[in-house]
Amino acid sequence: MSWVASFLQKLGDEEVEPATSMLVSRVFPRWDQRVLEVSWATLNKIIREVANVSSHMLSNAFAKTGDVGDAAKCVFEKGKTRRQVMLLQNQLSILEVRRTFEKIVETTGAGSREKKERLLRTLFSSATPVESKYLTRILLKEMRIGFQEGLMEQAVAKAFNIPLEVVQKTNMLTGDIGQVATLGKLEGTDGLLKVGFKIFRPIKPMLAQMATTVTEVLKKHGNQIALEYKLDGARIQIHKSRDTVKIFSRRLTNVTKSLPEIVQQVGSSVKVRTAILEGEVIAIGKDGNPMPFQNLMRRLRRIRNIESVMKKIPIQLYLFDALYIDGENLIDKPYNLRRQLLKIVAGTIPLTEQIITSNAKVAERFMKAAIRSGHEGLVAKKPDSLYTPGMRGKRWFKIKETLEPLDLVIMAAEYGYGRRHGWLSDYYLAARDIESGDLLQVGKTFKGLTDAEIIKMTRILKELVTLKEGHRIVVTPKIIVEVIYNEIQRSKTYKCGMALRFARISKIRNDKNLEDVDTIQKIRKIYEEQFKKKSRYP
Repeated sequence: MSWVASFLQKLGDEEVEPATSMLVSRVFPRWDQRVLEVSWATLNKIIREVANVSSHMLSNAFAKTGDVGDAAKCVFEKGKTRRQVMLLQNQLSILEVRRTFEKIVETTGAGSREKKERLLRTLFSSATPVESKYLTRILLKEMRIGFQEGLMEQAVAKAFNIPLEVVQKTNMLTGDIGQVATLGKLEGTDGLLKVGFKIFRPIKPMLAQMATTVTEVLKKHGNQIALEYKLDGARIQIHKSRDTVKIFSRRLTNVTKSLPEIVQQVGSSVKVRTAILEGEVIAIGKDGNPMPFQNLMRRLRRIRNIESVMKKIPIQLYLFDALYIDGENLIDKPYNLRRQLLKIVAGTIPLTEQIITSNAKVAERFMKAAIRSGHEGLVAKKPDSLYTPGMRGKRWFKIKETLEPLDLVIMAAEYGYGRRHGWLSDYYLAARDIESGDLLQVGKTFKGLTDAEIIKMTRILKELVTLKEGHRIVVTPKIIVEVIYNEIQRSKTYKCGMALRFARISKIRNDKNLEDVDTIQKIRKIYEEQFKKKSRYP
Protein backbone atom coordinates (compact mmCIF):
# COMPACT_ATOMS: atom_id res chain seq x y z
CA MET A 1 0.00 0.00 0.00
CA SER A 2 2.82 2.42 0.83
CA TRP A 3 4.42 2.04 -2.60
CA VAL A 4 1.11 2.89 -4.28
CA ALA A 5 0.70 5.99 -2.07
CA SER A 6 4.21 7.10 -3.00
CA PHE A 7 3.49 6.41 -6.68
CA LEU A 8 0.28 8.50 -6.60
CA GLN A 9 2.12 11.44 -5.04
CA LYS A 10 4.55 11.57 -7.97
CA LEU A 11 1.89 11.62 -10.69
CA GLY A 12 0.71 14.66 -12.59
CA ASP A 13 -2.87 15.81 -12.01
CA GLU A 14 -4.13 14.28 -15.27
CA GLU A 15 -2.37 10.98 -14.62
CA VAL A 16 -3.96 10.18 -11.25
CA GLU A 17 -7.36 8.94 -12.47
CA PRO A 18 -6.14 6.68 -15.32
CA ALA A 19 -3.35 5.26 -13.17
CA THR A 20 -5.68 4.57 -10.25
CA SER A 21 -8.26 2.98 -12.54
CA MET A 22 -5.70 0.71 -14.17
CA LEU A 23 -4.28 -0.37 -10.81
CA VAL A 24 -7.72 -1.70 -9.85
CA SER A 25 -8.05 -3.37 -13.28
CA ARG A 26 -10.26 -0.84 -15.05
CA VAL A 27 -9.57 0.61 -18.47
CA PHE A 28 -11.88 3.61 -17.88
CA PRO A 29 -13.56 5.14 -14.81
CA ARG A 30 -16.34 3.01 -13.32
CA TRP A 31 -19.04 5.44 -14.50
CA ASP A 32 -17.75 5.34 -18.09
CA GLN A 33 -19.81 2.75 -19.95
CA ARG A 34 -17.39 2.37 -22.87
CA VAL A 35 -15.97 -1.13 -23.38
CA LEU A 36 -12.79 -2.03 -25.29
CA GLU A 37 -14.04 -5.45 -26.39
CA VAL A 38 -10.53 -6.81 -26.91
CA SER A 39 -10.62 -10.60 -26.72
CA TRP A 40 -7.85 -12.96 -25.67
CA ALA A 41 -7.81 -14.33 -29.23
CA THR A 42 -7.00 -10.85 -30.59
CA LEU A 43 -4.44 -10.17 -27.89
CA ASN A 44 -2.87 -13.57 -28.42
CA LYS A 45 -2.41 -12.74 -32.11
CA ILE A 46 -0.91 -9.29 -31.41
CA ILE A 47 1.51 -10.55 -28.76
CA ARG A 48 2.78 -13.33 -31.07
CA GLU A 49 3.23 -10.93 -33.99
CA VAL A 50 5.05 -8.22 -32.01
CA ALA A 51 7.21 -10.66 -30.02
CA ASN A 52 7.77 -12.73 -33.18
CA VAL A 53 7.06 -16.03 -31.43
CA SER A 54 5.01 -19.08 -32.30
CA SER A 55 1.63 -19.97 -30.88
CA HIS A 56 3.27 -22.99 -29.27
CA MET A 57 5.78 -20.77 -27.40
CA LEU A 58 3.06 -18.51 -26.01
CA SER A 59 0.93 -21.52 -24.98
CA ASN A 60 3.90 -23.06 -23.18
CA ALA A 61 4.59 -19.77 -21.40
CA PHE A 62 0.99 -19.63 -20.19
CA ALA A 63 1.04 -23.28 -19.09
CA LYS A 64 4.24 -22.61 -17.15
CA THR A 65 3.22 -19.32 -15.50
CA GLY A 66 -0.54 -19.78 -15.25
CA ASP A 67 -1.01 -16.06 -15.89
CA VAL A 68 -1.66 -14.25 -19.19
CA GLY A 69 0.40 -11.22 -18.14
CA ASP A 70 3.39 -13.29 -17.05
CA ALA A 71 3.16 -15.29 -20.27
CA ALA A 72 3.30 -12.07 -22.33
CA LYS A 73 6.32 -10.83 -20.36
CA CYS A 74 8.04 -14.17 -20.82
CA VAL A 75 7.69 -14.27 -24.62
CA PHE A 76 8.73 -10.62 -25.01
CA GLU A 77 11.89 -11.36 -23.03
CA LYS A 78 12.69 -14.48 -25.05
CA GLY A 79 11.22 -13.66 -28.45
CA LYS A 80 13.24 -12.36 -31.38
CA THR A 81 11.51 -8.99 -31.33
CA ARG A 82 11.88 -6.13 -33.79
CA ARG A 83 10.88 -3.55 -31.19
CA GLN A 84 14.17 -1.93 -30.21
CA VAL A 85 13.88 1.04 -32.59
CA MET A 86 10.36 1.88 -31.44
CA LEU A 87 11.34 1.52 -27.79
CA LEU A 88 14.04 4.14 -28.27
CA GLN A 89 11.75 6.46 -30.19
CA ASN A 90 8.61 6.30 -28.07
CA GLN A 91 8.54 5.62 -24.33
CA LEU A 92 5.06 4.75 -23.08
CA SER A 93 3.31 7.04 -20.61
CA ILE A 94 0.11 6.62 -18.59
CA LEU A 95 -1.69 9.24 -20.67
CA GLU A 96 -0.52 7.69 -23.95
CA VAL A 97 -1.92 4.31 -22.87
CA ARG A 98 -5.26 5.91 -21.92
CA ARG A 99 -5.40 7.81 -25.25
CA THR A 100 -4.78 4.55 -27.11
CA PHE A 101 -7.59 2.86 -25.21
CA GLU A 102 -9.90 5.74 -26.14
CA LYS A 103 -8.92 5.49 -29.80
CA ILE A 104 -9.68 1.75 -29.76
CA VAL A 105 -13.16 2.39 -28.34
CA GLU A 106 -13.85 5.16 -30.86
CA THR A 107 -12.86 2.94 -33.79
CA THR A 108 -16.05 1.60 -35.37
CA GLY A 109 -17.48 0.70 -38.76
CA ALA A 110 -15.87 -0.92 -41.79
CA GLY A 111 -12.27 -1.97 -41.21
CA SER A 112 -12.50 -1.27 -37.46
CA ARG A 113 -11.02 -4.62 -36.47
CA GLU A 114 -7.87 -4.00 -38.50
CA LYS A 115 -7.56 -0.45 -37.10
CA LYS A 116 -7.91 -1.70 -33.52
CA GLU A 117 -5.26 -4.33 -34.14
CA ARG A 118 -2.91 -1.66 -35.52
CA LEU A 119 -3.39 0.44 -32.39
CA LEU A 120 -2.70 -2.57 -30.16
CA ARG A 121 0.33 -3.52 -32.23
CA THR A 122 1.78 -0.02 -31.83
CA LEU A 123 1.05 -0.07 -28.10
CA PHE A 124 2.83 -3.39 -27.50
CA SER A 125 5.68 -2.46 -29.83
CA SER A 126 6.40 0.52 -27.57
CA ALA A 127 6.20 -1.48 -24.34
CA THR A 128 8.92 -3.14 -22.30
CA PRO A 129 8.34 -6.78 -21.29
CA VAL A 130 7.14 -5.68 -17.84
CA GLU A 131 4.81 -3.08 -19.39
CA SER A 132 3.48 -5.75 -21.75
CA LYS A 133 2.68 -7.91 -18.74
CA TYR A 134 0.47 -5.24 -17.16
CA LEU A 135 -1.04 -4.05 -20.43
CA THR A 136 -2.22 -7.61 -21.05
CA ARG A 137 -3.72 -7.88 -17.59
CA ILE A 138 -5.45 -4.49 -17.82
CA LEU A 139 -6.91 -5.24 -21.25
CA LEU A 140 -8.32 -8.55 -20.01
CA LYS A 141 -9.35 -7.10 -16.61
CA GLU A 142 -7.03 -9.51 -14.83
CA MET A 143 -4.55 -7.32 -12.94
CA ARG A 144 -4.25 -9.95 -10.19
CA ILE A 145 -1.72 -7.98 -8.14
CA GLY A 146 -3.83 -8.33 -5.00
CA PHE A 147 -4.60 -4.60 -4.97
CA GLN A 148 -8.30 -4.15 -4.40
CA GLU A 149 -10.36 -1.00 -3.85
CA GLY A 150 -10.11 -1.23 -0.06
CA LEU A 151 -6.32 -1.01 -0.26
CA MET A 152 -6.54 1.71 -2.91
CA GLU A 153 -8.70 3.77 -0.55
CA GLN A 154 -5.95 3.43 2.07
CA ALA A 155 -3.30 4.43 -0.48
CA VAL A 156 -5.24 7.55 -1.54
CA ALA A 157 -5.76 8.54 2.09
CA LYS A 158 -2.05 8.16 2.85
CA ALA A 159 -0.85 9.81 -0.38
CA PHE A 160 -2.86 13.01 0.10
CA ASN A 161 -3.12 13.07 3.92
CA ILE A 162 -6.91 12.60 4.02
CA PRO A 163 -8.79 10.70 6.76
CA LEU A 164 -9.54 7.19 5.52
CA GLU A 165 -13.23 7.42 6.46
CA VAL A 166 -13.58 10.51 4.23
CA VAL A 167 -12.03 8.65 1.27
CA GLN A 168 -14.28 5.64 1.89
CA LYS A 169 -17.44 7.76 2.15
CA THR A 170 -16.62 9.66 -1.04
CA ASN A 171 -15.87 6.44 -2.90
CA MET A 172 -19.25 5.09 -1.76
CA LEU A 173 -21.00 8.16 -3.15
CA THR A 174 -19.15 8.35 -6.47
CA GLY A 175 -18.49 4.67 -7.07
CA ASP A 176 -15.19 5.62 -8.69
CA ILE A 177 -11.90 5.53 -6.79
CA GLY A 178 -10.06 7.22 -9.68
CA GLN A 179 -12.24 10.30 -9.37
CA VAL A 180 -11.74 10.27 -5.60
CA ALA A 181 -7.95 10.09 -5.98
CA THR A 182 -7.89 13.00 -8.45
CA LEU A 183 -10.11 15.18 -6.27
CA GLY A 184 -8.06 14.22 -3.23
CA LYS A 185 -4.86 15.34 -4.92
CA LEU A 186 -6.36 18.60 -6.20
CA GLU A 187 -8.56 19.67 -3.28
CA GLY A 188 -7.72 17.43 -0.32
CA THR A 189 -10.15 16.65 2.49
CA ASP A 190 -12.31 19.75 1.93
CA GLY A 191 -12.89 18.80 -1.70
CA LEU A 192 -13.99 15.27 -0.83
CA LEU A 193 -16.34 16.46 1.92
CA LYS A 194 -18.27 18.51 -0.66
CA VAL A 195 -19.01 15.48 -2.86
CA GLY A 196 -22.60 14.26 -3.02
CA PHE A 197 -24.70 12.07 -5.29
CA LYS A 198 -24.56 12.78 -8.99
CA ILE A 199 -27.56 11.66 -11.01
CA PHE A 200 -26.68 9.15 -13.76
CA ARG A 201 -23.44 8.19 -11.95
CA PRO A 202 -24.40 4.82 -10.38
CA ILE A 203 -23.11 3.88 -6.93
CA LYS A 204 -22.19 0.43 -5.71
CA PRO A 205 -25.12 -1.43 -4.12
CA MET A 206 -25.23 -2.38 -0.47
CA LEU A 207 -24.70 -6.14 -0.08
CA ALA A 208 -26.23 -8.77 2.18
CA GLN A 209 -24.60 -11.62 4.07
CA MET A 210 -25.83 -15.19 3.75
CA ALA A 211 -27.86 -16.72 6.57
CA THR A 212 -29.16 -20.27 6.82
CA THR A 213 -32.54 -19.71 8.49
CA VAL A 214 -34.89 -16.96 9.61
CA THR A 215 -34.43 -18.16 13.20
CA GLU A 216 -30.67 -17.61 12.92
CA VAL A 217 -31.22 -13.95 11.95
CA LEU A 218 -33.77 -13.35 14.71
CA LYS A 219 -31.38 -14.80 17.30
CA LYS A 220 -28.60 -12.45 16.14
CA HIS A 221 -30.76 -9.34 16.38
CA GLY A 222 -33.04 -10.34 19.22
CA ASN A 223 -35.72 -7.83 18.29
CA GLN A 224 -37.85 -6.87 15.31
CA ILE A 225 -36.52 -7.47 11.82
CA ALA A 226 -37.88 -6.38 8.43
CA LEU A 227 -38.36 -9.33 6.06
CA GLU A 228 -38.83 -8.91 2.30
CA TYR A 229 -39.34 -11.40 -0.50
CA LYS A 230 -36.04 -12.14 -2.22
CA LEU A 231 -36.96 -12.14 -5.88
CA ASP A 232 -35.15 -14.29 -8.44
CA GLY A 233 -34.43 -11.39 -10.74
CA ALA A 234 -31.95 -8.67 -11.57
CA ARG A 235 -31.20 -5.92 -9.09
CA ILE A 236 -31.31 -2.50 -10.71
CA GLN A 237 -30.53 1.08 -9.73
CA ILE A 238 -32.86 3.66 -11.24
CA HIS A 239 -31.78 7.27 -11.79
CA LYS A 240 -34.40 9.88 -12.67
CA SER A 241 -33.94 13.56 -13.47
CA ARG A 242 -37.04 15.33 -14.74
CA ASP A 243 -38.13 13.38 -17.86
CA THR A 244 -34.93 11.34 -18.22
CA VAL A 245 -34.64 7.87 -16.69
CA LYS A 246 -31.56 5.64 -16.79
CA ILE A 247 -31.23 2.14 -15.38
CA PHE A 248 -28.05 0.48 -14.15
CA SER A 249 -27.36 -3.16 -13.32
CA ARG A 250 -25.86 -4.55 -10.12
CA ARG A 251 -22.45 -4.19 -11.81
CA LEU A 252 -23.25 -0.55 -12.67
CA THR A 253 -23.67 -1.27 -16.38
CA ASN A 254 -26.20 0.89 -18.23
CA VAL A 255 -29.10 -1.42 -19.19
CA THR A 256 -31.63 1.31 -20.04
CA LYS A 257 -32.07 0.20 -23.67
CA SER A 258 -32.98 -3.33 -22.58
CA LEU A 259 -35.81 -2.21 -20.29
CA PRO A 260 -37.92 0.39 -22.15
CA GLU A 261 -41.14 -0.50 -20.30
CA ILE A 262 -39.43 0.11 -16.96
CA VAL A 263 -38.22 3.50 -18.18
CA GLN A 264 -41.78 4.38 -19.16
CA GLN A 265 -43.22 3.06 -15.90
CA VAL A 266 -40.79 5.06 -13.74
CA GLY A 267 -41.30 8.17 -15.84
CA SER A 268 -45.08 8.06 -15.44
CA SER A 269 -45.28 6.84 -11.82
CA VAL A 270 -42.42 8.53 -9.94
CA LYS A 271 -43.48 12.18 -9.73
CA VAL A 272 -40.45 13.66 -7.94
CA ARG A 273 -37.98 15.73 -9.95
CA THR A 274 -34.83 13.72 -9.12
CA ALA A 275 -34.43 10.29 -7.55
CA ILE A 276 -32.14 7.31 -7.17
CA LEU A 277 -34.17 4.20 -6.37
CA GLU A 278 -33.35 0.50 -6.09
CA GLY A 279 -35.48 -2.40 -7.21
CA GLU A 280 -35.62 -5.86 -8.69
CA VAL A 281 -36.84 -6.82 -12.16
CA ILE A 282 -38.25 -10.31 -12.68
CA ALA A 283 -39.51 -12.13 -15.78
CA ILE A 284 -43.16 -13.19 -15.67
CA GLY A 285 -44.67 -16.19 -17.49
CA LYS A 286 -48.09 -16.47 -19.12
CA ASP A 287 -49.45 -18.01 -15.94
CA GLY A 288 -48.34 -14.98 -13.91
CA ASN A 289 -45.58 -16.84 -12.04
CA PRO A 290 -41.91 -15.78 -12.03
CA MET A 291 -39.77 -17.34 -14.75
CA PRO A 292 -36.23 -18.66 -14.12
CA PHE A 293 -33.46 -16.08 -13.92
CA GLN A 294 -31.89 -17.13 -17.23
CA ASN A 295 -35.02 -15.98 -19.09
CA LEU A 296 -34.56 -12.51 -17.66
CA MET A 297 -30.92 -12.53 -18.75
CA ARG A 298 -32.10 -12.87 -22.36
CA ARG A 299 -33.82 -9.51 -21.87
CA LEU A 300 -30.90 -7.74 -20.23
CA ARG A 301 -28.45 -8.85 -22.90
CA ARG A 302 -30.70 -7.65 -25.73
CA ILE A 303 -30.18 -4.11 -27.04
CA ARG A 304 -31.72 -4.55 -30.51
CA ASN A 305 -35.21 -5.66 -31.61
CA ILE A 306 -36.43 -5.18 -28.06
CA GLU A 307 -40.09 -5.12 -29.12
CA SER A 308 -40.12 -8.80 -30.10
CA VAL A 309 -38.49 -10.04 -26.91
CA MET A 310 -40.74 -7.76 -24.78
CA LYS A 311 -43.74 -9.82 -25.92
CA LYS A 312 -42.00 -13.14 -25.28
CA ILE A 313 -40.53 -12.19 -21.90
CA PRO A 314 -42.66 -9.65 -20.04
CA ILE A 315 -41.11 -8.22 -16.90
CA GLN A 316 -42.25 -6.74 -13.60
CA LEU A 317 -40.48 -4.13 -11.45
CA TYR A 318 -40.58 -4.16 -7.64
CA LEU A 319 -38.91 -1.35 -5.68
CA PHE A 320 -37.24 -1.86 -2.30
CA ASP A 321 -35.09 1.18 -1.44
CA ALA A 322 -34.68 4.93 -1.98
CA LEU A 323 -31.20 6.47 -1.85
CA TYR A 324 -31.81 10.01 -3.05
CA ILE A 325 -34.96 12.11 -3.54
CA ASP A 326 -35.10 15.71 -4.77
CA GLY A 327 -31.62 16.67 -3.62
CA GLU A 328 -31.76 14.83 -0.27
CA ASN A 329 -29.20 12.11 0.41
CA LEU A 330 -30.99 9.26 2.21
CA ILE A 331 -28.20 6.72 2.77
CA ASP A 332 -27.56 8.02 6.29
CA LYS A 333 -31.25 7.63 7.12
CA PRO A 334 -32.55 4.39 8.74
CA TYR A 335 -34.00 1.76 6.45
CA ASN A 336 -37.54 2.00 7.84
CA LEU A 337 -37.64 5.74 7.01
CA ARG A 338 -36.24 5.15 3.52
CA ARG A 339 -38.95 2.54 2.95
CA GLN A 340 -41.66 4.99 4.04
CA LEU A 341 -40.35 7.65 1.65
CA LEU A 342 -40.11 5.05 -1.12
CA LYS A 343 -43.77 4.14 -0.65
CA ILE A 344 -44.72 7.80 -1.07
CA VAL A 345 -42.76 8.36 -4.31
CA ALA A 346 -43.29 4.92 -5.96
CA GLY A 347 -46.72 5.79 -7.31
CA THR A 348 -48.25 2.72 -8.95
CA ILE A 349 -45.00 0.72 -8.89
CA PRO A 350 -45.29 -2.14 -6.33
CA LEU A 351 -42.81 -2.53 -3.50
CA THR A 352 -41.37 -5.91 -2.53
CA GLU A 353 -43.67 -7.80 -0.14
CA GLN A 354 -42.63 -7.04 3.45
CA ILE A 355 -43.44 -7.77 7.09
CA ILE A 356 -41.77 -6.58 10.30
CA THR A 357 -41.74 -9.16 13.09
CA SER A 358 -39.84 -10.66 16.00
CA ASN A 359 -41.89 -13.87 15.93
CA ALA A 360 -40.03 -16.87 14.49
CA LYS A 361 -43.22 -18.73 13.50
CA VAL A 362 -44.57 -15.68 11.65
CA ALA A 363 -41.21 -15.30 9.90
CA GLU A 364 -41.16 -18.98 8.87
CA ARG A 365 -44.68 -18.71 7.41
CA PHE A 366 -43.59 -15.66 5.45
CA MET A 367 -40.57 -17.57 4.14
CA LYS A 368 -42.80 -20.44 2.96
CA ALA A 369 -45.14 -17.98 1.27
CA ALA A 370 -42.21 -16.48 -0.65
CA ILE A 371 -41.09 -19.92 -1.84
CA ARG A 372 -44.63 -20.92 -2.85
CA SER A 373 -44.84 -17.73 -4.92
CA GLY A 374 -41.76 -18.83 -6.90
CA HIS A 375 -39.25 -16.54 -5.22
CA GLU A 376 -35.79 -17.41 -3.85
CA GLY A 377 -36.43 -16.71 -0.18
CA LEU A 378 -36.16 -13.63 2.02
CA VAL A 379 -33.94 -10.65 2.69
CA ALA A 380 -33.78 -9.67 6.37
CA LYS A 381 -32.97 -6.03 7.17
CA LYS A 382 -32.51 -4.25 10.47
CA PRO A 383 -35.08 -1.43 10.55
CA ASP A 384 -32.45 1.08 11.71
CA SER A 385 -29.81 0.04 9.14
CA LEU A 386 -28.09 2.78 7.16
CA TYR A 387 -27.27 2.22 3.49
CA THR A 388 -23.57 1.42 3.03
CA PRO A 389 -22.74 1.25 -0.71
CA GLY A 390 -20.49 -1.64 -1.70
CA MET A 391 -20.33 -2.98 1.86
CA ARG A 392 -21.46 -6.38 3.16
CA GLY A 393 -22.24 -5.66 6.80
CA LYS A 394 -24.26 -7.47 9.47
CA ARG A 395 -27.46 -5.52 8.86
CA TRP A 396 -28.82 -7.23 5.73
CA PHE A 397 -29.08 -11.02 5.33
CA LYS A 398 -30.10 -13.27 2.42
CA ILE A 399 -32.06 -16.36 3.41
CA LYS A 400 -32.57 -18.88 0.60
CA GLU A 401 -34.24 -22.26 0.34
CA THR A 402 -31.63 -25.00 0.14
CA LEU A 403 -32.05 -27.47 -2.71
CA GLU A 404 -31.07 -31.10 -2.25
CA PRO A 405 -27.26 -31.49 -2.46
CA LEU A 406 -25.84 -33.67 -5.23
CA ASP A 407 -22.99 -36.16 -5.18
CA LEU A 408 -21.00 -35.56 -8.37
CA VAL A 409 -17.68 -36.72 -9.76
CA ILE A 410 -14.79 -34.52 -10.90
CA MET A 411 -14.05 -35.37 -14.54
CA ALA A 412 -11.56 -32.57 -15.36
CA ALA A 413 -9.83 -29.61 -13.73
CA GLU A 414 -8.05 -26.37 -14.62
CA TYR A 415 -5.17 -24.53 -13.00
CA GLY A 416 -6.13 -21.32 -11.23
CA TYR A 417 -4.76 -17.78 -11.57
CA GLY A 418 -2.96 -15.41 -9.23
CA ARG A 419 -2.80 -16.80 -5.71
CA ARG A 420 -4.12 -20.13 -7.02
CA HIS A 421 -1.43 -20.43 -9.69
CA GLY A 422 -0.04 -23.96 -9.64
CA TRP A 423 -3.20 -25.36 -8.03
CA LEU A 424 -5.91 -27.32 -9.80
CA SER A 425 -8.76 -25.24 -8.42
CA ASP A 426 -11.48 -25.16 -11.14
CA TYR A 427 -13.43 -28.42 -11.29
CA TYR A 428 -15.69 -29.91 -13.98
CA LEU A 429 -18.59 -31.79 -12.35
CA ALA A 430 -20.46 -34.74 -13.86
CA ALA A 431 -23.47 -36.95 -13.09
CA ARG A 432 -24.25 -40.44 -14.38
CA ASP A 433 -26.79 -40.98 -17.17
CA ILE A 434 -28.70 -44.20 -16.37
CA GLU A 435 -29.80 -44.69 -19.98
CA SER A 436 -26.38 -44.46 -21.65
CA GLY A 437 -24.11 -45.16 -18.71
CA ASP A 438 -22.07 -42.06 -19.60
CA LEU A 439 -20.86 -39.37 -17.23
CA LEU A 440 -22.27 -36.04 -18.39
CA GLN A 441 -21.07 -32.65 -17.26
CA VAL A 442 -23.61 -30.56 -15.31
CA GLY A 443 -21.47 -27.70 -14.08
CA LYS A 444 -18.14 -26.23 -13.14
CA THR A 445 -16.97 -24.62 -9.89
CA PHE A 446 -13.97 -23.08 -8.17
CA LYS A 447 -15.79 -22.45 -4.88
CA GLY A 448 -16.13 -24.28 -1.59
CA LEU A 449 -12.73 -25.76 -0.77
CA THR A 450 -10.13 -24.31 1.59
CA ASP A 451 -6.58 -23.65 0.38
CA ALA A 452 -5.39 -26.76 2.19
CA GLU A 453 -8.09 -28.87 0.51
CA ILE A 454 -7.24 -27.43 -2.92
CA ILE A 455 -3.56 -28.28 -2.45
CA LYS A 456 -4.44 -31.83 -1.44
CA MET A 457 -6.94 -32.10 -4.33
CA THR A 458 -4.25 -30.94 -6.77
CA ARG A 459 -1.90 -33.67 -5.62
CA ILE A 460 -4.59 -36.35 -5.96
CA LEU A 461 -5.85 -35.18 -9.37
CA LYS A 462 -2.32 -35.12 -10.81
CA GLU A 463 -2.11 -38.84 -10.10
CA LEU A 464 -5.35 -39.41 -12.07
CA VAL A 465 -4.47 -37.49 -15.26
CA THR A 466 -5.45 -39.17 -18.53
CA LEU A 467 -5.08 -36.16 -20.86
CA LYS A 468 -3.41 -32.72 -20.71
CA GLU A 469 -4.87 -29.82 -22.72
CA GLY A 470 -2.90 -26.65 -21.97
CA HIS A 471 -3.88 -25.51 -18.46
CA ARG A 472 -6.68 -28.12 -18.31
CA ILE A 473 -6.42 -31.80 -17.44
CA VAL A 474 -8.86 -34.68 -17.88
CA VAL A 475 -8.81 -37.20 -15.05
CA THR A 476 -10.03 -40.68 -14.20
CA PRO A 477 -13.44 -40.09 -12.59
CA LYS A 478 -12.72 -41.12 -9.04
CA ILE A 479 -13.10 -38.08 -6.74
CA ILE A 480 -16.69 -37.66 -5.48
CA VAL A 481 -17.80 -34.32 -4.03
CA GLU A 482 -21.04 -33.12 -2.48
CA VAL A 483 -22.24 -30.03 -4.34
CA ILE A 484 -24.76 -27.38 -3.32
CA TYR A 485 -26.27 -24.91 -5.80
CA ASN A 486 -28.99 -22.28 -6.14
CA GLU A 487 -30.93 -23.59 -9.10
CA ILE A 488 -30.87 -25.89 -12.13
CA GLN A 489 -31.10 -24.12 -15.47
CA ARG A 490 -31.58 -25.16 -19.06
CA SER A 491 -28.25 -25.20 -20.91
CA LYS A 492 -27.18 -25.52 -24.52
CA THR A 493 -23.57 -25.84 -23.38
CA TYR A 494 -23.91 -29.27 -21.81
CA LYS A 495 -25.10 -32.43 -23.55
CA CYS A 496 -27.55 -33.20 -20.74
CA GLY A 497 -29.33 -29.88 -21.41
CA MET A 498 -29.04 -28.68 -17.80
CA ALA A 499 -26.53 -26.73 -15.69
CA LEU A 500 -26.17 -26.04 -11.98
CA ARG A 501 -26.33 -22.34 -11.10
CA PHE A 502 -23.80 -21.10 -8.51
CA ALA A 503 -22.43 -24.58 -7.79
CA ARG A 504 -20.00 -24.92 -4.89
CA ILE A 505 -18.41 -27.92 -3.19
CA SER A 506 -19.63 -28.52 0.37
CA LYS A 507 -17.83 -31.80 1.11
CA ILE A 508 -15.28 -34.21 -0.34
CA ARG A 509 -16.99 -37.60 -0.15
CA ASN A 510 -14.13 -40.03 0.48
CA ASP A 511 -16.77 -42.51 1.68
CA LYS A 512 -18.37 -42.79 -1.77
CA ASN A 513 -17.33 -44.26 -5.11
CA LEU A 514 -18.41 -43.90 -8.73
CA GLU A 515 -21.51 -46.06 -8.26
CA ASP A 516 -22.80 -43.54 -5.70
CA VAL A 517 -22.76 -40.56 -8.07
CA ASP A 518 -26.18 -38.97 -8.56
CA THR A 519 -27.90 -39.39 -11.89
CA ILE A 520 -28.93 -37.08 -14.70
CA GLN A 521 -32.44 -38.39 -14.21
CA LYS A 522 -32.47 -37.23 -10.57
CA ILE A 523 -31.19 -33.80 -11.58
CA ARG A 524 -33.89 -33.59 -14.27
CA LYS A 525 -36.52 -34.40 -11.64
CA ILE A 526 -35.25 -31.60 -9.39
CA TYR A 527 -35.29 -29.30 -12.43
CA GLU A 528 -38.92 -30.18 -13.16
CA GLU A 529 -39.90 -29.69 -9.49
CA GLN A 530 -38.83 -26.05 -9.79
CA PHE A 531 -41.75 -25.38 -12.14
CA LYS A 532 -44.30 -26.17 -9.46
CA LYS A 533 -43.31 -22.71 -8.18
CA LYS A 534 -41.93 -21.02 -11.29
CA SER A 535 -43.35 -20.49 -14.76
CA ARG A 536 -41.81 -22.46 -17.62
CA TYR A 537 -43.71 -20.39 -20.20
CA PRO A 538 -41.92 -17.47 -21.87
